[in-house]
Amino acid sequence: MSSIEITKDTYLMWYESMLLMRKFEEKTGQLYGQQKIRGFCHLYIGQEAVLAGAMSVIRHEDSLITAYRDHAHALAKGTSPKAVMAEMYGKVTGCSKGKGGSMHMFDKENHFYGGHGIVGGQVPMGAGIAFAEKYKGTDNVNITYMGDGAVRQGALTETFNMAALWKLPVIFVCENNGYAMGTSVERTTIQTDIYKLGLPYGIPSSPVDGMDPVAVHNAMDEAVQRARRGEGPTFLEMRTYRYKGHSMSDPQKYRTKEELESYKSKDPIETVKLAIQKNGYADDKWFEEIEAKIKAQVDEAVQFSEDSPWPEASELYTDVYVQQDYPYIRD
Repeated sequence: MSSIEITKDTYLMWYESMLLMRKFEEKTGQLYGQQKIRGFCHLYIGQEAVLAGAMSVIRHEDSLITAYRDHAHALAKGTSPKAVMAEMYGKVTGCSKGKGGSMHMFDKENHFYGGHGIVGGQVPMGAGIAFAEKYKGTDNVNITYMGDGAVRQGALTETFNMAALWKLPVIFVCENNGYAMGTSVERTTIQTDIYKLGLPYGIPSSPVDGMDPVAVHNAMDEAVQRARRGEGPTFLEMRTYRYKGHSMSDPQKYRTKEELESYKSKDPIETVKLAIQKNGYADDKWFEEIEAKIKAQVDEAVQFSEDSPWPEASELYTDVYVQQDYPYIRD
């Protein structure tokens, strides 16, 4: 059981945060269809419990790093919806000044370090962030998220070995939504129980119901407490599902409607809503107010992005090197 009690406030926080992720992503999909947002775009719809359950455990100082399905991670970690939406618009008011777009979001203030387009590329970087925390003598932890396709990258095994050897304060989280792009797990690996990949390195590893924020909360709390005690990494396979395609260009011909509907019946937002109602934590008026609040937040984010300016051409030469007068930058 978790050392952090799950209370009424926890359930209310879960519902509001997951609803924000869902409505934000739904609006993102609409705007992409209108060509307001361009480039690659990967939606998180259906996987919200993986983040909600973790956010009720970690502290502000703890860090997150993930792959290119990153909008919800930024929102969960505290990045403003306006800054996330403006980044997808490519506007200078975005969290990466319009330079990163959908796949490369960063928010140093909230300890969110991407948003990475290279499959599995964030895994060794997450261990590096954890190494920095250990080197500085803090008890902060890093959570490194990856998809089920990323675990086939060689960098994962190298990172697991180093993280276990040096007892780094990192929680590796595989968000296993069943498909690496359009290829099922069964077609890409002999080991379909992905969590078992951590066991040869002596890393405590387990599967978690990623559609249930309670299960996520409990598993993450155990892993986080272990990391804070200096006992090293944990590997969690969050078994979840995305309701939309891999990206906005995905025709989704690799799965059946029946499979999709079976997972929609486990929708984490509806599950939490039912728990709130059953326990009498909130009434219908509260739900209406939260829905109105989130709609207003999303609408404000869109308007903010529409009104924001594009980056100046000179921005191409900023944020490249820490040294402001680096001699090899030329106009």
